[in-house]
Amino acid sequence: GPRREAEVRYLDIRQSLLRDPPEGEENLILLDGRHEFPFSFQLPQEPLVTSFTGKYGSIQYYVKAILERPAAPDQSVQTELQVISHIDVSSPALLTPVLRSQEKMVGCWFFTSGPVSLSAKIERKGYCNGEAIPIYAEIENCSSRLIVPKAAIFQTQTYLASGKTKTFRQMVANVRGNHIASGSTDTWNGKTLKIPPVSPSILDCCIIRVEYSLAVYIHIPGAKKLMIEMPLVIGTIPCIGFSSRNSSITSQFSMDMSWLALTMPEHPEAPPNYADVVSEEEFSRHVPAYPPPIDCEEQLCCPVFAYIQEFRFQPPPLYSEIDPHPTDVEEIQPVSFML
Repeated sequence: GPRREAEVRYLDIRQSLLRDPPEGEENLILLDGRHEFPFSFQLPQEPLVTSFTGKYGSIQYYVKAILERPAAPDQSVQTELQVISHIDVSSPALLTPVLRSQEKMVGCWFFTSGPVSLSAKIERKGYCNGEAIPIYAEIENCSSRLIVPKAAIFQTQTYLASGKTKTFRQMVANVRGNHIASGSTDTWNGKTLKIPPVSPSILDCCIIRVEYSLAVYIHIPGAKKLMIEMPLVIGTIPCIGFSSRNSSITSQFSMDMSWLALTMPEHPEAPPNYADVVSEEEFSRHVPAYPPPIDCEEQLCCPVFAYIQEFRFQPPPLYSEIDPHPTDVEEIQPVSFML
């Protein structure tokens, strides 16, 4: 089709590096030799779009120096800069889990062999480069065919120009599971898929978008594959909470620890002093370590804690730095030095 173009300019900062010529002179003459002119630019406070080079377009930042000469063509050089717009994956919107499920009837025309069901889950929506995504999936094969579960990360580049849209999609990472026979099931308890070095997600540019998704799909011989896609956001600031390994273990065992926060205080109370628990009068009684046996009928009439309470008042053993059972012969071990 016809070629369409679109351009958005985010920065256009200019400054002159040479001072004004002296009075009475039109131009400033530089003598032979090397001349250096330091300069600096202040980037704006509002966030910029991340640098990116894609299939049909790019986002570039560069510094360009131009030497204007009155009697000769201008000379120019430029250097590209890398700008990264930070995405914090610890934001609440990116910490929410994603769950999808789907079922497909396998067959040809009126001859159906049975359904294939798939459900998949990831712990959160945001990840960074180098992280491993734990995948939880349940696959049930009620068809008569041998199926293979797989997972992959896809990058989708979308370009918008003159009201038209161009899309480019590519796989950046994948993982494969075991074959599942007819009438069998399989479970992924945190099967990991590592994110390769890729560009962060670009969601705030009006002409170029870079999006990611995690696809869990089943290859079915002789039929269209069953696929589930879950959105991903590749960020630059990693999650500061629990690591992926710890969170995957928690999800695997499905333990609800919310009750623990209700029973345990935020600041545990210090243990009481021994002098506050045992008085001098109780200490002088020297309660025996093993109380006499209690009759069963008497035990039924009195609460059990009445006897357990007596152990609380037993004095602790005395501490002494002198050995109460010294040995008669003192063992002497020779000590040697080597110079």
